[in-house]
Amino acid sequence: MASPAPASHAATPERAQPRNRGRPREFDIDVALDKAVRIFRERGYHATSIGDLSGAMELASGSLYKAFKDKRSIFLAAYDRYTAMRSEQVQRVLAMQRPARDRLRDLLAFYVESSQGTEGRRGCLVVGSAVELAAFDPVVAARVGATLRKNEAMLAELIRHGHADGSIAPRVDADATARVLLCLTQGLRVVGKTGRSRAELAAAVDVAMKLVA
Repeated sequence: MASPAPASHAATPERAQPRNRGRPREFDIDVALDKAVRIFRERGYHATSIGDLSGAMELASGSLYKAFKDKRSIFLAAYDRYTAMRSEQVQRVLAMQRPARDRLRDLLAFYVESSQGTEGRRGCLVVGSAVELAAFDPVVAARVGATLRKNEAMLAELIRHGHADGSIAPRVDADATARVLLCLTQGLRVVGKTGRSRAELAAAVDVAMKLVA
């Protein structure tokens, strides 16, 4: 079973690109990575073997090694695919022409829904990567840190929009409150793996919204 790269690797995030062997690829890389995302979310990095990935992605091991260097390369590409797709989903939630405070509630409700059922039990690949790999793999740590900083900045900007449109009081500290809400969103994904009810998680959102009353 492959282990993550040792801490001696460079801390600068590397781009996990499929190998280019000069021949047309025989499979849709995004479809394959979506399947890899699912298996990594369900099992974690260490418990996922190349055989598991081959079965989940419906590709022979030889095809995997033609496209990727190793399991870690597949994981990094899957992480990038997952965060890009989640970002698109979040942007769709925030695209509604509503006051910023309402859009903030919509965003937190989206995290509640993401923490329910099969999706909730699979969990978040960002959270899983932070817990399982970030302490040992500087490349993964850099990716996770960048994702969380981006999410925190998005929340802070949303609060500032609320200051501007009058839906959030100017006294609300955008940066500090965004940090609290970041912890809430990631915590919802963790608690969601335990099967907590929608009503319980929604109640936590109700309390959090009092921070921006």
